[in-house]
Amino acid sequence: MESSSILLLFFLSSFFFQSSLSARKLTALVDKQPLTITYHRGTLLSGPISLNLIWYGNFTASQRAVISDFVASLSGDDPNQQKQPSVSSWWKMTAKYYFNSKVSQPQLTVGEQILEESYSLGKSLKNVDLAALAAKGVKRPAINVVLTATDVAVEGFCMSRCATHASSTRSSSGRFAYIWVGNSAAQCPGLCAWPFHQPVYGPQNPPLLAPNGDVGVDGMVMNLASMVAGAVTNPFGDGFFMGPATAPLEAATACPGVYGKGAYPGYAGELLVDPTTGASYNANGAHGREYLLPGIFDPSTASCATLV
Repeated sequence: MESSSILLLFFLSSFFFQSSLSARKLTALVDKQPLTITYHRGTLLSGPISLNLIWYGNFTASQRAVISDFVASLSGDDPNQQKQPSVSSWWKMTAKYYFNSKVSQPQLTVGEQILEESYSLGKSLKNVDLAALAAKGVKRPAINVVLTATDVAVEGFCMSRCATHASSTRSSSGRFAYIWVGNSAAQCPGLCAWPFHQPVYGPQNPPLLAPNGDVGVDGMVMNLASMVAGAVTNPFGDGFFMGPATAPLEAATACPGVYGKGAYPGYAGELLVDPTTGASYNANGAHGREYLLPGIFDPSTASCATLV
């Protein structure tokens, strides 16, 4: 089953970013849904979980390091990750979804990394291809993350979504959750890497500087963060979400375009600025890295919470 997490692109454009259980999907906003995320009595992911990274296409070593360092930062175990606000403190914001459940919030770590640099399935992928690539990783206990390079076209990419989380079909070996995130640098950075690129719609404010110097990869981190939050709290479509199950808004995708205090359509909010590079960010990670991470919907206050 697929759940497109609809990440509203910006609230600017009257479009939603949503994902396949969470796809960063772009859909027209027609009816206002009540601002409430509810639990639908399904499975939540818990315990130690590896995020296996499946690199499809050409990524440089530095690009892979930006994303793998982000995943490593989620656990907060890296001794070099001392500065606050941190990636691990962002991850702890999802703990409220587990307060009244019988399972604990998962501990996420970097798992295996698989390089698919030969474009074994070509450069135009369908949903079935994403599922096949996701199946290459160890399936449990894990979330397999398929990351596609700038020259790879994916069904719905830049038209209805920027990223997706979904799950395999039921089988005797069980089900597993997976994520897809595309590098939008060459295809639609104004849709999938805002605020590091001028938006396609709405006010044309100057873009912010990306904290790792790579608009496409810094955008991938933002989308991956949203999908991870959705994948653990709504892995099989019957966990936490608001709106219809076919187009759910989840822990992060319910807060589109919200990265800091005072955010509004076209404005990401009050962010931290690196005094040396001038880049905007809101979370510190492993090895001195800086990232921009989305707001998380707080079910106890029915509002979006941010790190800054």
